[in-house]
Amino acid sequence: MSATLASSDPVSSTLPQPTPERAAWRIALSCMLALSVAMGIGRFAFTPMLPLMLHEHLTDIQHGSWLASLNYAGYFVGALSCMWLHFTPTLIIRFALAATVALTLAMGLLESFAVWAVVRTLAGVMSAWAMVFSAGWGFRKLAELRMPSLGGVMFAGPGAGIVVTGLLASLNEALGWPARGGWLLCGVLALLLLALIWRTFVADAPNVSDAAKSADAGKSAPAPAINHGSGESVIPVTILYSFAGFGYIITATFLPVIARQALPGSPWPDLFFPLLGLMVIPGAIIGARAPLTWDNRLLLAVCYVMQGLGVGIGIVFPNVAGFAVGSVLVGLPFTAITVYAVRECRRLRGDNANGLIGLVTASYGIGQIVGPLVAAPLVAATGGFTTALLCASGVLVLGAVGFVWDWRRSLERAP
Repeated sequence: MSATLASSDPVSSTLPQPTPERAAWRIALSCMLALSVAMGIGRFAFTPMLPLMLHEHLTDIQHGSWLASLNYAGYFVGALSCMWLHFTPTLIIRFALAATVALTLAMGLLESFAVWAVVRTLAGVMSAWAMVFSAGWGFRKLAELRMPSLGGVMFAGPGAGIVVTGLLASLNEALGWPARGGWLLCGVLALLLLALIWRTFVADAPNVSDAAKSADAGKSAPAPAINHGSGESVIPVTILYSFAGFGYIITATFLPVIARQALPGSPWPDLFFPLLGLMVIPGAIIGARAPLTWDNRLLLAVCYVMQGLGVGIGIVFPNVAGFAVGSVLVGLPFTAITVYAVRECRRLRGDNANGLIGLVTASYGIGQIVGPLVAAPLVAATGGFTTALLCASGVLVLGAVGFVWDWRRSLERAP
């Protein structure tokens, strides 16, 4: 009824309609900001805030590791639950983003480990819902507008959010505010961004004329061929993708803490995490443009090696240059790894890849959960992060070797 009234309204029919290009850019930028809120703030604001919480003795490394892992566990549960959510995607996006704002503010208003544990777990669930449905809805709309290349812009969102939250944490400390001030700043920013993009995520109303055209075209157009994929084993990508989750998460969770330990009194440690986030932006845009003819496993192997070097370089060169180069090497392939993993799932299962994508996402989530839980006892036993970082770097290199092995194995089996 509302769609019919809108189409018959003489005023609305005379208003200039946005061009497909402008509409596509609005969708891409709105999804980018949605991912900035969901991932950069809802998920990764904890990283720059953790040193402030440690300094004020609000928590310790052990409990901080638990809070991080609970957030990643929430993300894991949220990713799995997406398979059973049948509400309108835009409704889920709005709810998840609004909940993220409330949960971020709650971190600044409440001081209780038990409450924080619940808040960080729920924040993980909300970030997964927002991530999955924003990406799915955005890619579909961009495909309808024939501008799928803007997908890389969407995935620059997490990096942009990481940059801003890192800078807000530094600003909070420079002003001498307590840790709760940083959380409140992040929550207010999330609220402003949500207000900016709220109107973009409206339920899709069917257009009668477009539907009729599509129906007429479908009568004469041949049915598209179904892509069944290569049919190769999905075990390698499922297992090896978890290595990426484990390999980067220790650095992504504890980078400011590690840098502060190595560079006491230096003004630089709080800037390395924003630098990592900044590198995610070009990495997402460039990575999404890699030719489809390039083998995804080799691309993943290169990304794993880059991140492995980035994680380990701070051990060899625990100075400003070492941490800066490490942040660049960890950040650049951060989103590209996800792009290539999804492409590999489609190569293996074709048009039926959604189930496999969910499976490898869950595998990645398991790696993220395990990472902080492994790091905390290693730090307690050794008094530093060196052993934990060596372990993470080694796992990434091992994952790269696994992808190269799988690629060579498929070549040997090819006719």
